[in-house]
Amino acid sequence: MARAKPDKDPAAGMSEGKRAYEARRAAKAGVSLETWLARKEKAKRAQAAASAGGPQRAAKKPGVLGRLFGRRKG
Repeated sequence: MARAKPDKDPAAGMSEGKRAYEARRAAKAGVSLETWLARKEKAKRAQAAASAGGPQRAAKKPGVLGRLFGRRKG
């Protein structure tokens, strides 16, 4: 039989000021504080996954002066 994970309070490690700030933002969005923090955490994980798995940019080509000085040295 699988055990259910105990419900962890998402606002447990927050200071009173931070908790009040997040509660105001949740109220403005029309959701509970727990739902708001769950959405925020989900968006944070999605952003981290998108930035980690994205395509890498190619190295930037040297400018005109860099090419001229490169030829002069070589």
